[in-house]
Amino acid sequence: MAAVFGLSASLASAETFGQALSSAYENSGLLEYNRAVLRAADEDVAQAVASLRPAVSWSSSHSRAYDFDGNLLQTSTELARISASFDIWDAGIGAMGVEQQKATVLATRESLKSVELDVLSSAVSAYLNVQTAGEFVNLRESNVRVLTQELRAARDRFDVGEVTRTDVSIAEAALASARSLLAVAQGSLANAREAYVVTIGHLPSNLQGVPVAPLPMNLTDAQAYAVRNHPTVVALQHQIAAAEIGLTRAQNATMPTVSATATAGIDEDFNGAAQFGINAGGPIYLGGQLDSTVRQVRDRIDGLRAQLHRASLLIEQGVANAYSNYQVAVSASEAYSRQVSAAQLAFDGVREEASAGSRTTIDVLNAEQDLLDARANRVSAQADVVLASYGVLYAMGLLNASHLNLDVTQYDVEAHYNLVADAPLARSEQGAALERVLEALR
Repeated sequence: MAAVFGLSASLASAETFGQALSSAYENSGLLEYNRAVLRAADEDVAQAVASLRPAVSWSSSHSRAYDFDGNLLQTSTELARISASFDIWDAGIGAMGVEQQKATVLATRESLKSVELDVLSSAVSAYLNVQTAGEFVNLRESNVRVLTQELRAARDRFDVGEVTRTDVSIAEAALASARSLLAVAQGSLANAREAYVVTIGHLPSNLQGVPVAPLPMNLTDAQAYAVRNHPTVVALQHQIAAAEIGLTRAQNATMPTVSATATAGIDEDFNGAAQFGINAGGPIYLGGQLDSTVRQVRDRIDGLRAQLHRASLLIEQGVANAYSNYQVAVSASEAYSRQVSAAQLAFDGVREEASAGSRTTIDVLNAEQDLLDARANRVSAQADVVLASYGVLYAMGLLNASHLNLDVTQYDVEAHYNLVADAPLARSEQGAALERVLEALR
């Protein structure tokens, strides 16, 4: 690959492929956004846990009653009242709510993995695009130098009467075209560099060659692995699990609930009173709302299952396409390498024959164009080989920091969850530790 992309003479300032991917991982706003979404999902578990605990509140009130003539009839003041309530039995709805939110958290974690795949895939493309665009600029600059020499030679031969003015004009036109194409290539390189900044986080500097990603298994095994482990599949499985728990909750909503209440208050004369009670109740008729809710959840489960089936098929197809693209890219790269060798020999021969007078200027320019096209095709093909190899990892769900062994501090999806899962109070020791973690993330 060094022959394709070239290595900087100063390796100390060069940026490796792994460093670029690490930078993309650490500087991705998209990853940061989805990590925040995951932390918000963690809080849903905390809120579900909190709903199982007693609820305690306070109040204070003062009221006055008047008749229509404005005469004061009554005043009432309650300095303080404390109320507490606790669900003794709710048909398991609260506990199942906790499990439903846990399944949602697991699905959200898989969605974060999918975003990581996209971020690193974009980084691979950005890195290769800069290298390929840089090589195209080098090829165009070389072409301009060669055509400049050809124009000079054509003018010299015209001065001694070996060629006509037409040959000189052909060389001039070819040089002008090469210069315009060089400007286009330079513009493409500038665009690729700007895209690199957006994806990687800084301007490229002396990019090194990119190794072809090793393919960990054959096509059949890769498809089986992807269908079992791809984040899209696993996320849908957790979404189905959450929806099935939601179905049971919806069915249990028709059952009665039992709760305990307690209140204590002090009036303006500092007389206190307390009250305790047990409440039981349940729905009798809600106009068909509960039955509709059950049917709705069932429909959502059916939809998710169909989506899972389709996702599995698409992932199998994606892995097969990725392997096919890789094999095609390898074959094309080998063919273009042979084309470059042949085109180089042809160009050298035509130029020698032109010097001997047996070839025209147009023959030399055509041979130079054929060589340029072959070199450009080889550059693209060899970049496609690398891109396709990482495309296989992407299709399998393996294009992540862990599998690539990137030198980064990977985001710990368990750390925040473990701090918030039991709904700590902000004033507790665990709550203070949680605030320190969140402040560090911000």
